[in-house]
Amino acid sequence: MPAPKGPSRPPADRPSRFCPNCGGALQSRLLEGRWRDWCPACQRVHFANPKLAVGVIVAKDGLVALGRRGAPPGMGLWSFPAGYVDQGEVVEEAACREVREEMGLEVRLTGLVGLYSEANNPVALAVYAGEVLSGAIRPGSDMREVGWFSPERLPSLAFQRDLRIFDQWRTLQAPGS
Repeated sequence: MPAPKGPSRPPADRPSRFCPNCGGALQSRLLEGRWRDWCPACQRVHFANPKLAVGVIVAKDGLVALGRRGAPPGMGLWSFPAGYVDQGEVVEEAACREVREEMGLEVRLTGLVGLYSEANNPVALAVYAGEVLSGAIRPGSDMREVGWFSPERLPSLAFQRDLRIFDQWRTLQAPGS
C-alpha cells in the first residue's frame, strides 16, 4: 500500500468537529491514502474541497491595471483584481464582477492565462486576461489605490506567484501565441 499523502497522523485541528449531514462527531480516518474527516454515525466522508478564486489581468493601451491591497494578505502591496467565486456563480462572471467591484471597470475576458495552486493552500486561482469595455478606474472596497502600470515595470507585488503569472500573460500576448 502506498504511503499516505499529507501528514502521517490525522490533523489535530479541523474546520468542523461535527458532521454537517447528521450532527455526529467527526473522526479522522485514513481513506484512499489520505486522512479525511469521517462520520461514524452516518458513514459519510467529508472531503475538504478547494476554494476557487479568480483574477484578471486587465490591459489597456499597453498598460495593466493594478490595485494596492487594503487588507491582508499582502496589504499595502499591488495585485491584479481578484477574489472568490461564490457558490453557484459562473467563474467568468465572478472574474468580471471582481474587476467591477475592485476597480470600477467593465471588462471582456479575452482568454485564460492559467490555473494556479500550491501545496497546503486550499485556494485554487484561475487568472484571465481582460480588456476594458467601459468605466473609469477607481479604487473599490478592497483597494487603497489603483493605477495603470507598464508590464515591464511592475510595483511590489503582493504574492510571489504574481511574477510567474505576469510572465505567462506576456507570453500569451506575444504575436503568434
